[in-house]
Amino acid sequence: YYFSATLQLLSISVSNETSTRYGSIADSLPTDEPSTAETTVLSSRRSYITVAVLCYVNLINYMDRYTIAGVLLSIQKFFDITDSTSGLLQTVFICSFIILAPIFGYLGDRYNRKFIMIGGLSVWVVMTLSSSFVTESYFWLLVLLRALVGTGEASYSTIAPTIIGDLFSGAKRTVMISAFYIFIPVGSGLGYIIGSSVANATGDWRWALRLNPILGSLGLFLLAVFCPNPPRGASDGHGGSTIEHTSYLEDVKYLLKNKSFVWSSLGVTAMAFLTGALAFWTPIFLSRAQVAQGIQPPCNTEPCDTSDSYIFGVVTVMTGILGVSLGSTISRKLRDRVPNADPLICAVGMLGSAPCFFAAIVLASTSIPATYVFIGIGETLLSLNWAVLADILLYVVVPTRRATAEALQIMVCHLLGDAGSPYLQTPVTTASFLAPIGLFRSLEYSFLLCPFVGVLGGLFFLMTALYITKDRKNAELLTAGTIGTYGFIWVYG
Repeated sequence: YYFSATLQLLSISVSNETSTRYGSIADSLPTDEPSTAETTVLSSRRSYITVAVLCYVNLINYMDRYTIAGVLLSIQKFFDITDSTSGLLQTVFICSFIILAPIFGYLGDRYNRKFIMIGGLSVWVVMTLSSSFVTESYFWLLVLLRALVGTGEASYSTIAPTIIGDLFSGAKRTVMISAFYIFIPVGSGLGYIIGSSVANATGDWRWALRLNPILGSLGLFLLAVFCPNPPRGASDGHGGSTIEHTSYLEDVKYLLKNKSFVWSSLGVTAMAFLTGALAFWTPIFLSRAQVAQGIQPPCNTEPCDTSDSYIFGVVTVMTGILGVSLGSTISRKLRDRVPNADPLICAVGMLGSAPCFFAAIVLASTSIPATYVFIGIGETLLSLNWAVLADILLYVVVPTRRATAEALQIMVCHLLGDAGSPYLQTPVTTASFLAPIGLFRSLEYSFLLCPFVGVLGGLFFLMTALYITKDRKNAELLTAGTIGTYGFIWVYG
């Protein structure tokens, strides 16, 4: 081995030609295409402003996603639709997300990421605003518009984390990624809160959908003015380098051989299934639980009481902030001593949340306060994972393939996770119970699948922990050690 390496070193020293492998970073190599990345060094101040803008847009994205869930009872009464039909609103949104994410991931690894995000979010603003004007006889149009809303989120969710990854490294990257992902539960919770508050204040659920496009337009302006397109791999010490791009097929092959990426993606899929079902149906589940207990009357005419959406939103915001902050703090403190700490944190979060959600589901028929307590504990444990998961992907995948990796992970986790889970909870609910207790029990039985999926996700993260140290080292060598001081070429097959 050492003899062959020496011969290779000598041959490279004699030759004036330099060769690279897929995904490598080559310093001072000629290129026929001008770079679309900004080659100037960004100041720390501008980097922090960029993260703040990306966090704001992430907040608006998740607010919009769960505004529908916050006013779902009113939507059901307005369009006179069943649980099964209303579940399609989330399913079609996620399906468009699945289809478009790989496309935006491919583009994000090759073209100007700032322009891609602006284009996608522009479509999102128009489609979201248009959906608020649909009349009661055109439910199919609302479904179509919600599907098109996925365009904006697919463009943004696949690209924004990679920009943060190129602006920061090490502990700072963990902190910035945590700040970005903390707005997933915060935005989701605010979606319930603002949706229910606006609907109650105006007496019309459609006004809840009109606020988000206004806030989104501000986000578009901020992106255009403040968001840069940093060089790929800049934070890894190659800010002025030229990145060698590869075919999409080669990128996918590389990712499928990355065991940490594969197992963590399966874990994210289980998490998406769990959060998708709970986020979409919990407010209605809690409302029906109270109707079954005789605490409140059933909703027969619009507008319906959305207080459960409001309370659930507050719980989601508080537990999200606590969980993400706690998860990232534990990660930073343990990472140097325990190399595979990140996937272990995710495993603990998933395995710990499963019994909490099971208890919440079972107790809903007898004690609403106890149900909220266990929902809060479960959501806190689940929120440990958000920032840690994003950091895992960034450090086990080379810079030139991060957007593709984000896109594939999004596609898989939504395809097998929350694309179907809101709809899969409905076959039993439409099974034919007319009494309030029957409607509650049917949804309760459907919910019982979620904790078991959570346990499965925890096992996937334990498998990730077995490979992550090796895969992280490989990514670091491929990124930073492709071309050594003396011209040595590291080749990874």
